[in-house]
Amino acid sequence: MYLVRPPYLLKKLYPKAVWRKNKTKKNIYLTFDDGPIPEVTLWVLDLLKQKNVIATFFCVGDNILKHPQVYKRIREANHSVGNHTYNHLNGWNTDTTEYFKNIALCDAMLNTTSSPKLFRPPYGKLKKAQLKQAANNYNVIMWDVLSGDYDKDTTPEQCLLNVVNHVRNGSVIVFHDSIKAQKNLQYSLPLFIDYAIAKGFEFKAL
Repeated sequence: MYLVRPPYLLKKLYPKAVWRKNKTKKNIYLTFDDGPIPEVTLWVLDLLKQKNVIATFFCVGDNILKHPQVYKRIREANHSVGNHTYNHLNGWNTDTTEYFKNIALCDAMLNTTSSPKLFRPPYGKLKKAQLKQAANNYNVIMWDVLSGDYDKDTTPEQCLLNVVNHVRNGSVIVFHDSIKAQKNLQYSLPLFIDYAIAKGFEFKAL
């Protein structure tokens, strides 16, 4: 079970995080979590190139280690990259010291000089102390629209409706370049991009 749009109270709990960007401009921010995965990320990259769309990839450090050439493709296409921890850790279940060691390991794999650095906590779960510390060194990025592509009970058609019905100015939208999300992603992403372009939205990187 998931909420496509985060409730107001949840956003109040994490005030130092970015949930949505400028509401006055017709810009939206496409993001992908959990890659790089060859079978999925390469398909996403080809689609984004075909549609002339820029995006942001929140990468898992261990997947960068396993698939460096795929990560290289992301960077060569000039998409933004962000930290999604090295082992996709749930901050609620992880000691804070260990959590930031894991984030640092991912930073080393990302090997980027971009400033400010981007971080998205896996599952959107981190303790208040972890958020406070992370906000000192990163833009902590949450989301305005969750596609639900990873959910086994979400159909491809519902995944598309999730994003089409909730996108708005400044939306930060979450998809996943993962095997688990592949079926829903490959159906909904190209249709959503076409819909957003037709509605006059402009895709931006974080």
